[in-house]
Amino acid sequence: MSHLIIAPVLLPILTAILIMLPPVHSVPNRRRLVSIVSMALQFVLALVLLWQTQQQGLTFYALGDWQPPFGIILVADTLSVVLVCLTSFLALAAICYGSAGEDVRGSFFHPLFQFQVMGINGAFLTGDLFNLFVFFEVLLIASYGLLIHAGGKNKTKAAVHYVILNLTGSAVFLFSLAILYGSLGTLNIADMALRVASLPAEDLLLVQAGGSLLLIVFALKAAILPLQFWLPATYSAASPPVAALFAVMTKIGVYALLRVYTTIFGETAGPLSGLGMNWLWAFGLATILLGAIGVLGSQDFRKLVANLVIVSVGTLVCLVAMQNTAATAAVLYYTVHSTLVTGALFLLADLIATQRGKAADRLVSGRRVAQPVLLGTLFFVAALSVAGLPPLSGFIGKLMILQSVVSTEQ
Repeated sequence: MSHLIIAPVLLPILTAILIMLPPVHSVPNRRRLVSIVSMALQFVLALVLLWQTQQQGLTFYALGDWQPPFGIILVADTLSVVLVCLTSFLALAAICYGSAGEDVRGSFFHPLFQFQVMGINGAFLTGDLFNLFVFFEVLLIASYGLLIHAGGKNKTKAAVHYVILNLTGSAVFLFSLAILYGSLGTLNIADMALRVASLPAEDLLLVQAGGSLLLIVFALKAAILPLQFWLPATYSAASPPVAALFAVMTKIGVYALLRVYTTIFGETAGPLSGLGMNWLWAFGLATILLGAIGVLGSQDFRKLVANLVIVSVGTLVCLVAMQNTAATAAVLYYTVHSTLVTGALFLLADLIATQRGKAADRLVSGRRVAQPVLLGTLFFVAALSVAGLPPLSGFIGKLMILQSVVSTEQ
């Protein structure tokens, strides 16, 4: 059993604790150094874990050597580890950007950032629904603190809505887990898949109810219509490095949908096979449409990018609903592409806003930026990638999506 799997969860915790110790916490440059070095190490270890996964295939880690379905299980496969690599890379870029001055507006920026990374990595690696709930709560608590980092009326207002909505989601999540555990006797995802496949007829309705509630919770986390209304205000109010990391946070909801509904309610689930997928397809399409309308109607750059996140989520949800191998590959690629592009656009929006005076990031005429060629080129490349024009990454993603549609039709 390789201990490398626990590193993406353990290292951020240790880093956060180290940063909060007085010798480090009292000096901003020390906080930055420890945070950046740790994040770089996490990225390297994530790449090593990816290589190990490619060599050895699916691996799992049982904390305390308590074997499934009783202990806490972390599972490493290509899907989960690629997303851990994505999180580490994006977090490293965001921390480097924030260390230019944004982080000093609140002394707990770096510890909260590390705790959020830990929660995101844990959510990707866990093989147990209850621990998924725990990691969700860790990353959400950290995100609450990061959202109101440096204060301000807009941030506080967005944070209140965000907290209330996610507290409701957490309550529903816990209720759905109680139903599923009462019916199946386990919350280990692999074990649940085996038990659903041989489920007695009298328990079908309860498991269907629990699975449907889970679908609602993950739809809220992923910002799927009609539960997407919190995202534009929240992401546009967050500081740039936080918004960049938030770009991967919504993908956890999509990942949870893919992991749970292709494993527990997959082809072997009998009458519960494909639970909610028809609804998911319809709401995914509606989410794309609503996100596109939001992009067209945006009055400032940050909200435009936030609505692009909604469009990408809708696209990914439609792919998840297809439930075939080509669609899963497209989900993995498009998740990486869309997260990196939107994360970069959030940082770019701040670079532009800081050079435009009172106009900031509003889509109106304003002061000329100091680096028009550089910023214009970066924006042009990112915009073309979002549009999916060759030879940029968006083109490959759109091509894989079309191939997934063809595979589904066949």
